[in-house]
Amino acid sequence: METGIAKLTPELLALIGTGGVKAIAPFTREIFLLDIVVSGTSFCKQIDILEPQLNPGTVLKMIRHPENEYDELAIGIYFREMRIGWVPQELNEVISRLMDAGKAFFCRIQSCKRKNHWLRLDAKIYMVE
Repeated sequence: METGIAKLTPELLALIGTGGVKAIAPFTREIFLLDIVVSGTSFCKQIDILEPQLNPGTVLKMIRHPENEYDELAIGIYFREMRIGWVPQELNEVISRLMDAGKAFFCRIQSCKRKNHWLRLDAKIYMVE
């Protein structure tokens, strides 16, 4: 007897994903929230190596760091698995609370400019709804 319910297989799970920005969701949209300058890029030891790959349009992950000793609302910004900086502290309160409530966010690089020894990354923050 056909029930119309598909069995959950490892292949189907791989196709669906495990959630977050990469999950298949037919009714998602990106909601632009803020323009930021990524804080703390000078503290990323591999920033010089990563710089050629940080092009406009590149998507960056955002991960909450509630255990951060300097800012309990801290949000790290990641390129692949490397933290390259932070959402500026003066702009992170609302987003961190929404992240704690389960909302998904990401950044998209707008520009990348070298200013002496500092790499300035301008980015836009989006919420996935």
